[in-house]
Amino acid sequence: MQEVTWQSVVPQFSHVEQHIENYASLDAIAPSALQPRLKDSIQRTVHESRFPRLLLVTAPDVHDYFTLIEKMVTDHLPRPDMPVVLAENFNETQLFGAVYPNQQDVTTSHSVRGLLHQANGGVLVISLTGIISQPNIWNRLKSVISTNTLHWHCAKADTYCDLPAPEDVSVSVIVIGDRSLMADFESGEPELHGISSYCEYEQDFHVNADNIDDYLSVIKGFQQQFNVKPLTNGAVKRFMQAGARFAEDQERLPLCPSWIQTILREADYQSNDDVISESDLDAAISAKYFRESYLPLRAVDDIHKGQVFIDTEGEHIGQVNGLTVIEMPGHPMAYGEPARISCVVHFGDGDIADVERKAELGGNIHAKGMMIMQAFVSAALDLDEPLPYSASIVFEQSYCEVDGDSASLAELCAFVSALSQQPINQSIAITGAVDQFGRVQAVGGINEKIEGFYHICEHRGLSGEQGVILPMTNLNALCLSKDVTEAIREGKFHIWAVENVEEAFPLITGMPFSGEEDDEETETLLDKIALRIDMFHHGEHRHISLINRLKNWFNKH
Repeated sequence: MQEVTWQSVVPQFSHVEQHIENYASLDAIAPSALQPRLKDSIQRTVHESRFPRLLLVTAPDVHDYFTLIEKMVTDHLPRPDMPVVLAENFNETQLFGAVYPNQQDVTTSHSVRGLLHQANGGVLVISLTGIISQPNIWNRLKSVISTNTLHWHCAKADTYCDLPAPEDVSVSVIVIGDRSLMADFESGEPELHGISSYCEYEQDFHVNADNIDDYLSVIKGFQQQFNVKPLTNGAVKRFMQAGARFAEDQERLPLCPSWIQTILREADYQSNDDVISESDLDAAISAKYFRESYLPLRAVDDIHKGQVFIDTEGEHIGQVNGLTVIEMPGHPMAYGEPARISCVVHFGDGDIADVERKAELGGNIHAKGMMIMQAFVSAALDLDEPLPYSASIVFEQSYCEVDGDSASLAELCAFVSALSQQPINQSIAITGAVDQFGRVQAVGGINEKIEGFYHICEHRGLSGEQGVILPMTNLNALCLSKDVTEAIREGKFHIWAVENVEEAFPLITGMPFSGEEDDEETETLLDKIALRIDMFHHGEHRHISLINRLKNWFNKH
């Protein structure tokens, strides 16, 4: 177990501090400098050999990505006279051209050339959304790619007109679409693997002292492209911290042009000087949160009013504060929210009932996490016969689907507490997945989860005992807000990182899960569980129902 210092909850970038100080002297470079795989794929596609003729690029189907890829194609053409044509919004006629009958003489016709004609001898960059939404387009485009021949069609299907002879069209095609559309496209065209190449626009970049200058130069390029004010050194560092949070990794920074453009333009709007300062970045991030915070604040308000029960003080048996991330459809921001997880134990055959699953409110991954947790408990107890107790575990006041395995550590703690009758400290919240050997594994949305619990504690008053237990492997994803960081720095809030489930129990129950074989004096949770099971088997606390009591009375009389 390790208590996390305030310096560790926000990336400091001390190893690249000097490079940040030199930001103003760097030259701007294109984003292609950080996309070596995509760059190589484009170079092969636009080569004179024309092979492969088709390149599939996984990237969001939005204008920013189209213009970036168009620029990369233009920069790597073998000849400057080769055309590059962009097709974002189009129909069949605009793409392939069409033949129209002349109004004065219907026996004659004239042809209108399309985007493919304009791209002849060069490259066509096309939207996958436009292809999938118009089924006829792909069959015709596939024929052009395969045969280098474009057959004319009449613009009006119910009208006769003379069609010109097919034209020779030699074009390389780059198709851009997001991952879900690319999966649909691949399932409909499995033979594409034989005639196409694949790559994707990488959304983040692993930064170190050797390549940080390249990343900062790309950011300067975006700054100039979007025509925003220059960034001060402090603003650059704050931008990198925001980027690390967006990427959920202190060593990776985003390359998404949409995210970069949004944060730079927001900061430019906030700035009243000739440069963008660190405070301008802070103001921009705060303003964005303010606009998007209606739902998160409503959720917190329900807890403050007592409509949702969350305890942040005291102790309870079989109850623990888990941490969840809410992703509401149509809402741009995921936010964290604590959830009370409870477990009750009663006499039974050893079954652990997942109420969420039985009520069809639990997803498959959540069910998997529950089963793994049960396997660990069964192995840890090492019983010769089935556990004489059954249990039910539930997310209290949860009315929508629960999925993911990030609550399995919290569920395990609630179950062990209920089984051992040892209370849990409610001032500590828990997140983490577990495996069958008790190792605690990383989870997603860690920053939002911590901040969600912190805001509840802050409203009720920070006691100095409150905090969050998280997986050790999540430390690299931490990038907490300034108010949480300051509370940790002042010792008012705590973060504990654990590698194994046994490290969590002393923190929340004040008692170790298991002890050393040669240490017989220290009572453990397993000792309390074993004692309870032993008492049950010897009948000292066996529950006798009303029916059994009546039967015993009649037998005696």
